[in-house]
Amino acid sequence: MSFGKDLLRKIKTAELPGIHAHGVFSPPSRPVFTYEEILERNPKFAAVNIVLYLKNEEWHFPLIQRTINEHDRHSGQISLPGGKREEMDRDFAETAIRETSEEIGIEKHYVRIIREMSPIYIPPSNFYVYPYISYTKKNPEFVLQQTEAVEVIEFPVTSFLSLPDNPEMMALPGAGGNEVPVINFNGYIIWGATAMILSEFSQLLKKM
Repeated sequence: MSFGKDLLRKIKTAELPGIHAHGVFSPPSRPVFTYEEILERNPKFAAVNIVLYLKNEEWHFPLIQRTINEHDRHSGQISLPGGKREEMDRDFAETAIRETSEEIGIEKHYVRIIREMSPIYIPPSNFYVYPYISYTKKNPEFVLQQTEAVEVIEFPVTSFLSLPDNPEMMALPGAGGNEVPVINFNGYIIWGATAMILSEFSQLLKKM
């Protein structure tokens, strides 16, 4: 399947798969909380961004490999650009755009939000994350915030059309040596909340 310039319109109107899609890539030991239980844990709030752009007439989006930091539970992992909401942010969409600009240098005024996806709670770090899909009208020139990211990985959207319902399992140090479902793309291992968010994105694309 290929996507033309009507991809953005189709994404905006497609039905969200929600927690069913998250569950496909959820680690087996991951606890399940109700929204009320999450709020009782006084979570920190954050937003991440799947920012689409055309490259060689094909839609892509960037992931980042995070900088090694002994104080960060997600250190060294591959993730979507994003981060904690700041008081100056009017809403979570603004958080997603601001963090994208800060971490990988995409100019904020070229980014347009298409839609919000299903929020996801991350128990180890106590973050409640709001994922967004956006697009940039200008091909990005990536400039990394070295304290946050060491590499930008450009993924073709079509590569996420074939995510399996029974994903590969791998034992990972970041998961305490436990086996967790992963997305293995050209040797890049994506797991945890990022894989769960991309699972929903994948299933959304398949509905179009």
